[in-house]
Amino acid sequence: MKDYLPESSKGRAVKKVLNEALDILATVGLPVESEPVRRRERMAACMMAVAGVTKKWSEAKSAEDGRHLKTREVIPFVNKHFEENISSGSYDDVRRKDLKLAVVSGLILNSGDNPSRATNDPTRGYALAPEFAMLIRTYGSPVWLKSLAAFNKNRPSLAELLLRKRDIERIPVKLPGGRKLELSMGKHNDLQKAIIEQFLPLWGYGAEVLYVGDTSNKSLHIERERLKELGFFELSHDELPDVIAYSKSKNWLYVIEAVHSSGPISELRLMELKKLLAGCKAGIVYVTAFLTRKAHAKWADQIAYETEVWTADRPEHLQHLNGPRFMGPY
Repeated sequence: MKDYLPESSKGRAVKKVLNEALDILATVGLPVESEPVRRRERMAACMMAVAGVTKKWSEAKSAEDGRHLKTREVIPFVNKHFEENISSGSYDDVRRKDLKLAVVSGLILNSGDNPSRATNDPTRGYALAPEFAMLIRTYGSPVWLKSLAAFNKNRPSLAELLLRKRDIERIPVKLPGGRKLELSMGKHNDLQKAIIEQFLPLWGYGAEVLYVGDTSNKSLHIERERLKELGFFELSHDELPDVIAYSKSKNWLYVIEAVHSSGPISELRLMELKKLLAGCKAGIVYVTAFLTRKAHAKWADQIAYETEVWTADRPEHLQHLNGPRFMGPY
């Protein structure tokens, strides 16, 4: 079985059973590995809550067995059995994030979507699809692989369907050195394209792109050795900025946040980044980028001093916040 939770802080027994749940979800076609580790943990735990499983897969119950859990009932089950402390007010995250892929793929049924059911109807809520319950009861047994093959025979893989969709909807990006990348569709990646193709040629002093974090693939482009040479912090760290570039002629490292819905370089974010980059051998230039000046206006009061602001609708202009000089490391 593959280890889907390499950075899990769970106890050994809990991590083992969550890994088993993720193995099941992955083998029936869910794109488990494209999700962050934290999301994987919650996906697995919530699926097990719906199934009523804590240790033995043979005990899985489905809609036919009368097990239906509302999101408010999923949370206490997960907290009790899987070393979680999810707030009772997070029930909407369970619906929109933790169970979403399993529901879309038909593995879990959302009977609450039927408007004809009364609020106090005991069959409202989430339940395993009967055929999926039959499959996972065999997990770890001698008939598991045979049951899995039969289950998947005429069933499309959600991971493949999503991959095909993403392959159609891509944003082409050309790096300064000529290499071409394709980013997934979205305003955030539109901005990252603008940073690479407009900001860096104008303001980067020949900078090479060392990292770009695509919204659907955080490892799309990473120059690990170059970053290591510059003393950059561990790349698996959760605090990676959106774009990292390096100008050899200036010995400047550009740390750039692309802000669409969140994430400007605030005073707190700047403190965190400076702490993480304490061992960096290059001078560091902190940049917050926006698609438009209107978008910048929404975040202007949160951006830290001694940083730069750039907007894609006026690429030739750069705004510097305080400091004794225009642009450069501090």
